[in-house]
Amino acid sequence: MSEQEIKVPDLGGADEVEVIEIIVSKGDSVEEEDPILTVESDKASVELPSPGAGKITSITVKVGDKVKEGDVVGTMEADGGASESDEASESKPDEEAEQASKSEDKPEESKPAPKKSGGSRKETVKVPALDGFDNVPVIEINVSEGDSIEADDPLVTVESDKATMEIPSAFAGKVGKILVSEGDKLSEGDDLIEMTVEEEGGEPEGDEGAEPEPAPKEQGKSEGKPEKKAAPEPQGATYEPPAPGAKVHAGPAVRKLARELGADLTRIKGSGPKSRILKDDVQAYVKSQLQQAQQGGSVGTGSGIPGVKLPDFSQFGDIEKEAMSRMMAATATNMQRSWLNVPHVTQFEDADITDMEDFRKAQKAAGEKKGVKMTPLPFLLKACATALAELPQFNVSLDMDKKEVIRKKYIHIGIAVDTPHGLMVPVIRDVDKKGLWELAAESADLAQKARDKQLKPAEMQGACFTITSLGGIGGTAFTPIVNTPEVAILGVSKAAMKPVWDGKDFQPRLMLPLSLSYDHRAVNGADAARFTTVLSQLLGDIRSLLL
Repeated sequence: MSEQEIKVPDLGGADEVEVIEIIVSKGDSVEEEDPILTVESDKASVELPSPGAGKITSITVKVGDKVKEGDVVGTMEADGGASESDEASESKPDEEAEQASKSEDKPEESKPAPKKSGGSRKETVKVPALDGFDNVPVIEINVSEGDSIEADDPLVTVESDKATMEIPSAFAGKVGKILVSEGDKLSEGDDLIEMTVEEEGGEPEGDEGAEPEPAPKEQGKSEGKPEKKAAPEPQGATYEPPAPGAKVHAGPAVRKLARELGADLTRIKGSGPKSRILKDDVQAYVKSQLQQAQQGGSVGTGSGIPGVKLPDFSQFGDIEKEAMSRMMAATATNMQRSWLNVPHVTQFEDADITDMEDFRKAQKAAGEKKGVKMTPLPFLLKACATALAELPQFNVSLDMDKKEVIRKKYIHIGIAVDTPHGLMVPVIRDVDKKGLWELAAESADLAQKARDKQLKPAEMQGACFTITSLGGIGGTAFTPIVNTPEVAILGVSKAAMKPVWDGKDFQPRLMLPLSLSYDHRAVNGADAARFTTVLSQLLGDIRSLLL
């Protein structure tokens, strides 16, 4: 064994990039090219691969750190006995046995198969003819340095003013240096990537090397068994709702297969090492989805809904295309999934917050001493926590596959924050155990982190309920979308002075519009009305929050 530094490889022209995920831990055993951590530039997310096989001894960076080419991100004990030559020698008896078995079944094939040479050469892949287009911009890099790819696997995606095209690899082998970056403009003959190409009879190492299916297939042939493929294991076909920002571990060939079959890799559970997605997983997933569609569709998956085919908008006038940000794409996917899966109903109510606002404004001097601004949000958080404790049917999640209700014994509430980068929802934990000043400070801190893109993944997970407020902008009411697997969300609109009848006269009162959207599978209408009534009472007389 020998200790080896894990360094950041060439980042394709990017300078400093941010670490957004640590994939391995100290003590983990990894193979060459296994992902160590994920970094993100302003254009793409990239997994940094292990330089060899061995055991991780340390990781010297954390999520949020900035790294650049050559930086040390950890150390590992490299395996001394995992060379290609050793693997070849270990597999030799199996190969000889396989050839002997073949010779018994097929007498005419008496000669043993030639050994793989393992030779390689360097090639530079160039841009082929682009059907008459010139200077087309690169909009996506489909491979990373170290990836093992097949001939015709897509290397980069380019977009002209009329079409989007993938430029395929002319060779099979391992990707070396990527010579272009997103935004570069390409023409026929430009250099694209450098790669190592295996000579005839060789076989490149790579992502697909972990797939175990070739040996059993050959064994089946040698024993004279029919060549019919075994059905893929069902566990690779299960539907897995994608988490926000979720990463996919799959090789280029698997990604290409998924694109061809229209499969969303974020929904597939991988059966390979470290949950890596294999080709069989993709095929099994597609097969299961087809079976569900033929049986009428799985309840709640939104299957069978036709897509929207867009026209060529340029025929109507000038247009400009812009790629969705990673956050926008994740939000769009989550909102669509929630809307398709959750039967939404919205309950409306007005809360009289006249006295609450008088009390809040009276705390201005105290807030200046504490360095904390008291906004209406802490009162809303405290009222919602009390209502969740009183009506626990709102503090659940549904497992429709197992037909189970998951009841939560904690009260964590998400607060939707409008940022220049998109909507983010940090989570305040144990709201029921915190006072108004503590909630005011924590909510302000998390909102600022969201605007500065400094939230950690753990700070956006675990919510039981969400509050989204448009009161600072305007509007009288709206119907927010439930943030599944939660079962309810409270929308807050702009407060307004309204005449309220007190039994004798109309009195001017400050009324706050509340919109409670809920999952009708978990919550019935009567309970929703009770929930908004409790909120209205608590906000109308904040002394009740102390009881």
